[in-house]
Amino acid sequence: MSYTVLVVEDEPNIVLSLQFIMRQAGYTVRIASDGEQALRAIDEYVPDLVLLDIMLPKKDGFAVCQEIRSNTTCAKVKIIMLSAKSRDADREKAIALGADEFVTKPFSTRLLAATAKLLLEANS
Repeated sequence: MSYTVLVVEDEPNIVLSLQFIMRQAGYTVRIASDGEQALRAIDEYVPDLVLLDIMLPKKDGFAVCQEIRSNTTCAKVKIIMLSAKSRDADREKAIALGADEFVTKPFSTRLLAATAKLLLEANS
């Protein structure tokens, strides 16, 4: 089964990296560069996994995560929050809002791909 991953990130170099990692893993990748664009993309097509940066233009990742979790059509969507912030409070907030995982930037590409795979296969 092919999974769809929505990458929500405003930094072009990180988008390229995430896009490459997820495509290498065999996933279909879609991109959103701000929080509002991410929610529109999810309305159009519900992904299996969202790689979600916290610091985004227009609507931050916390707000996007909360909206995804309040949308019943997104009940099975897995969310990995990404952040340059490594404070425990950010991690706790992300998990409390419904994120499945919290990954600190810079991240290991191999570890991120393995985490995505584990979350997606847990759905199957």
